[in-house]
Amino acid sequence: MLASSLALLFSREEEVVACDCDVDAPNLGLWLGITKYDSVEGISTSERAVIDPGKCVECGRCLEACRFGAVEGGDGFSINPLLCEGCGVCQLVCPEGAVDIRPIVNGEIRIKMTSWGFPLVSGQLYPGETGSGRIVQELRRRAEGFRHRIMILDSAAGIGCPVIASITGCDFAVLVTEPTPSSLADMKRVLKVVEHFRIPFGVVVNKWDINPGLSRRIEDWSEEHLLGRIPY
Repeated sequence: MLASSLALLFSREEEVVACDCDVDAPNLGLWLGITKYDSVEGISTSERAVIDPGKCVECGRCLEACRFGAVEGGDGFSINPLLCEGCGVCQLVCPEGAVDIRPIVNGEIRIKMTSWGFPLVSGQLYPGETGSGRIVQELRRRAEGFRHRIMILDSAAGIGCPVIASITGCDFAVLVTEPTPSSLADMKRVLKVVEHFRIPFGVVVNKWDINPGLSRRIEDWSEEHLLGRIPY
């Protein structure tokens, strides 16, 4: 909600591009009322092993070497696509050259020119796939192609790959928390990442009125970094 509001606010005076970097569960388009995108393009930021049954002699070396349990034996050897991480060790140990490492389409980039006159670039990682951070990098690259002075990045929660890919190189980070012990703990973890990259930051307390006492503690802890509060 905050990212969409900021995009709408800044677009009144500046050229803006908005990015939904929460590629595991993108929802910025929902807040902006988007039901259909102008373009949807599948992208490949990951790889997966494939065994050629015509070359495989079923020696079992790939089965022994795989640490993810992705190689399945029995009636011919094959790769379980849900378990394969694309590390390539099976290809390395295969004496017959029966294993290929091939790029796969593991997500998509969606682009929409909103009714407010600014573009939205959104990413989606397909269920069960890996490479969320790389999809964020790609959608940011696409967003740079639009004329803008301000780029609004709506990041995922936590401190994982998509978050790091989202905040890298940013001029300012807005940390949104809620007055619950778990949310406060998560914000402190994110703060360590933000400080590592030496990014200026501010704090917004969302749903502050569900626990006014803890909200005041968060505000006191935030000191000069407090930007404001949002009621439930």
